[in-house]
Amino acid sequence: MAPRRQTPSVRLRRMAAELRRLRGSADLSREHVSEQTGINEATLYRIETAKAKPQKRTLMALLNLYEVPAEQREYLFALLKDATKQGWLRPYHSELPEEYTAYISFENEAQSVRNYESLFLPGLLQDENYARAVIRGVLPSATDDEVEDRVRARVERQAVLTKDKALKFWAVVDEAALRRVVGGPAVMSAQLEHLRRMVKAPNITLQVIPFSAGAHPGMPGQFVLMDFEDPMDTDLIYIDSMAGDLFLESDADISRYKAIFDNLVAVAHSPQRLGLTHQGSGQRREGEGRLGRP
Repeated sequence: MAPRRQTPSVRLRRMAAELRRLRGSADLSREHVSEQTGINEATLYRIETAKAKPQKRTLMALLNLYEVPAEQREYLFALLKDATKQGWLRPYHSELPEEYTAYISFENEAQSVRNYESLFLPGLLQDENYARAVIRGVLPSATDDEVEDRVRARVERQAVLTKDKALKFWAVVDEAALRRVVGGPAVMSAQLEHLRRMVKAPNITLQVIPFSAGAHPGMPGQFVLMDFEDPMDTDLIYIDSMAGDLFLESDADISRYKAIFDNLVAVAHSPQRLGLTHQGSGQRREGEGRLGRP
């Protein structure tokens, strides 16, 4: 039996992606890098695809060739230090780069994202005012500048849905996410209208689990399942909790969350039965059903 391939860690994958980007920015092929550094092309390929952890001197040679500034070098060497650790649980930080860099990077590289949300609408489907109300509510001690940085980042993330090779996004939300009046009736009404427009895109699927479904496997909390174009690039699970950002990457965790998502899809209403009028908004159009009804 062939040995089981080790799943690259989040840190190793993050470093590999950065090294690919840096080589691209330097406009160098792997062959050219090999000629100038003496690093074997096959070794470089394995490093850039997170199949091998570079030695410190190898990483230094690459960073020197790419003329990487000191601050970024420190970041990459920090990744290298703990590159083989599985999972990444980080304490919460209010600074945007510390909180979102890893997740946004993976989301941007993903081929498809499956997202379950129990309390809020998915970040990729939020309009600016709803996002602002969510962030202010979740982070009551954040400054105005911190809130606006996060709002800007959330809105900019949504470009993955409209880029040339658009992300395939499948979201399942609990009905509570649509019933909760975030930011007041006017903000919620505008958000639902925004959602109505967004779900018309062929790469976006949205389903709602009605209250009548009772208890279901998603009730413990939200999660995101990301997969990537390269079949050798393993899927990732992302969980945002009060304890920090948790990335899961073992085969067992991935299989478990895929099964949970499939179960949620099964108990949710089909996309064709999606109604987007908030019960308390008083704005139902003629012929439009209430939430979760035809």
